[in-house]
Amino acid sequence: MISLFIPSPSISSFQIGPLTIHIYALCLITGIIAAWIIGSRRWRARGGTMESFETVLLWAIPIGIVGARIYHVLTHLGDYFGPTANQDWWAIWQGGIAIYGAIGAGALTAWVVARRRKIAFAALADSLAPGIAVGQALGRFGNWFNQELYGLPTTLPWGLEIDPAHRVPGYESYATFHPTFLYESVWNLLVAATLIWADRKWQLGRGKVFALYIALYGFGRIFTESLRTDYSYDVFGPLRFNAAVAMLICLAGIILLVWLVRNRPGREERVEFGLEAASPVETTESVASTAESAAGTDAHDSDAATVHNSSTEPDEPSGSGR
Repeated sequence: MISLFIPSPSISSFQIGPLTIHIYALCLITGIIAAWIIGSRRWRARGGTMESFETVLLWAIPIGIVGARIYHVLTHLGDYFGPTANQDWWAIWQGGIAIYGAIGAGALTAWVVARRRKIAFAALADSLAPGIAVGQALGRFGNWFNQELYGLPTTLPWGLEIDPAHRVPGYESYATFHPTFLYESVWNLLVAATLIWADRKWQLGRGKVFALYIALYGFGRIFTESLRTDYSYDVFGPLRFNAAVAMLICLAGIILLVWLVRNRPGREERVEFGLEAASPVETTESVASTAESAAGTDAHDSDAATVHNSSTEPDEPSGSGR
């Protein structure tokens, strides 16, 4: 068997003057930009405005990042608190965010802002879902540069080489591991493609695309979580906590999708309901109706003026020959 082991990058950051640029952060930013571009195009195609899209995301993204950090800290308390703590809980540049927290906090924030702006949140979530999956695929490469969150040891040709300094305690004698970052990236790209295909084929709406995303993402995450060697609380015997959460997410996505298909068929005709959110068709009809009304009013006023003039015009004198 030919060994084509994947090498790990030799650097995870670089300097620009006094500023340290972490490649992990660049991967996350690239993922956010990709999700933004894909989501905005899909949102405009549904009839939404960029102003509403930008307003929602400018709230949801930063709060989602905070939620990602909080979730990670809560599930790794030993790393940040107590006598064995080896990291500062606020030092996000040292790594440590969780997608579950990002999606949860970001989605809740988006829901609140969407309600205030009278936006169909389900339609917005459907528009964002494929882009989120692509963004996750790109963001996972940050783990590659940090040499973290890899899987169990393997001798498969695509095994990931990990430097001794980055090997998890107990696995120091192994050199190559499952590249879970790559597995998840490939899976997320397949999820994005599936969502776009299903949406085009069945004209999904009312949250169905997002529900399908939840189900598919959770399903793939079950397997990558089961391979990983980083610390996670165990539940139900050897089952990792994050794997159990992935199972619940997958199940919730399936239940939600089935319920939406049965009880919320079709797709939204409008995605914004503010006074300024009239659709192009409605706007055209409104303009036409206004024009017709104006024309009718002008004609009525003209006729009235004619009647008025004829009724007030003095009678011409009869030809008496006087």
